[in-house]
Amino acid sequence: MAELKTATAKIEAEMAADDLANQIATLRADLAKLSESVAALGHGAKAAAAEEANLLMERARDKVREEPLFTLIATAGIAYMLGVLSRR
Repeated sequence: MAELKTATAKIEAEMAADDLANQIATLRADLAKLSESVAALGHGAKAAAAEEANLLMERARDKVREEPLFTLIATAGIAYMLGVLSRR
C-alpha cells in the first residue's frame, strides 16, 4: 500500500513538473511576442517623431526663406537676451 502511495506521489510530481515546464515555455513565448510588439511600437514612435521633426525643420526653412530680415532680427534678439541672462 505504501509503495502504491509512493508511486502515485512520484507520478503526480512528474505531472506537476511537466505542467510547470509547459507553463514556463508558454510564458517564454508570450514574453518573446511582447518584446517584439514593444520593439515595433518603439520603431513606429521613432519614425513618427523623425517625420514630425523633418516637417518642423522644413517649415522653419520656409519661414526663413520667406522672411529673412525678420529671422535675422529675431535671432539677434534671442542672442542678446541669452547674453544678458548669462551675465547675471
